[in-house]
Amino acid sequence: MKQKIIFQSAAIFCSMFFFISCHVDTPLSCIANNTAVITSKIFATGLNNPRSLKFGPDGYLYVAEGGIGGTNPAGTCTPVPPPVGPYMGSNNGSRISKINHNGVVTTVVANLPSSQTAPSQGSLVSGVGDISFVGNTLYAVLSGAGCSHGVSSIPNGVIKVAPNGTWSMIANLSAYQMSHPVANPEPDDFEPDGTWYSMINVGGSLFAIEPNHGELDKITTNGTISRISDISASLGHIVPTVVAFHDNNFYVGNLSVFPATGNSKIYKITPNGTVSVFATGFNMILGVAFDQLGGLYVLENTTGNPFPTPGTGDVVRVDPSGSRRVIISGLNLPTGMTFGPDNKLYVSNWGFGPPAIGGGQIIQISFDCDQVKGVVQN
Repeated sequence: MKQKIIFQSAAIFCSMFFFISCHVDTPLSCIANNTAVITSKIFATGLNNPRSLKFGPDGYLYVAEGGIGGTNPAGTCTPVPPPVGPYMGSNNGSRISKINHNGVVTTVVANLPSSQTAPSQGSLVSGVGDISFVGNTLYAVLSGAGCSHGVSSIPNGVIKVAPNGTWSMIANLSAYQMSHPVANPEPDDFEPDGTWYSMINVGGSLFAIEPNHGELDKITTNGTISRISDISASLGHIVPTVVAFHDNNFYVGNLSVFPATGNSKIYKITPNGTVSVFATGFNMILGVAFDQLGGLYVLENTTGNPFPTPGTGDVVRVDPSGSRRVIISGLNLPTGMTFGPDNKLYVSNWGFGPPAIGGGQIIQISFDCDQVKGVVQN
């Protein structure tokens, strides 16, 4: 059996943030002309398999956590086949957290579903895939739920979070995928309930990427689901993981299959679903972001290795001209990335693998101008 294992299915893988900066664009301009001093620090700790992250309208940093898995078997539904499956799950193993400007973590929503792969795959965990805001309302996409993940009472889908921390399901993505199959699913590690990883707000609607089936879908806030692009139809099982929106197009990065050979890419997808290659030569992409100057930032979970390896993750900036620069290296299994209102970059570190319980971190990356030194420091 081919060892085609995707990240999320295997789970492999200024009190508003009042950040004040003088001349907001100046640090980014220094990056563009190679005169920025780049520093990093641990911003927050105590997270359980942190994944994608976004800043909310209140200025706090919100983090989707994969959680701690569970012990419930898949039951009578179609399970995920070995070696990735069978999964074990729970109704209450993951959560959404928020972090203030001092790095203090508090829980926004507790008791969300979480599941884990078979022990042969390291019992890797998935739970909440991503979060996004539409106005002041928080939405999240569940990834570790559904009967095939050992969570029979809750499907994978998009949930709406109330101010008091309660939530309701607005779109059942498990049911949608089962009734709307993609053209070229991968049978060796097929996930009946999907493994949603990334979700963004564009124009008041939500757009989510599902890696295992290979699709980009639109979910309106009233729960209507439609497919923007069946990525599998033209590219097969490339494991698309993350999506950003820039210059009126979607930009999608893919993990690729294991063993990884440095052939992950950034794809441009038009609003009508046309897919083309935008940039090549990456490895295990789990984050994509653009800065205000049009620079593309690519988060590589692992570099120089065919399987996820701590200490080898990095962030690469691709200038609009095409030139590239490593912004930071030496990250430990990073799984998500976002810019803050302070023009600093925030990265989920130790997003899976040991240390799992409470071992997840958020790394803050700062860009400062230093016209005297004129260097980039990692």
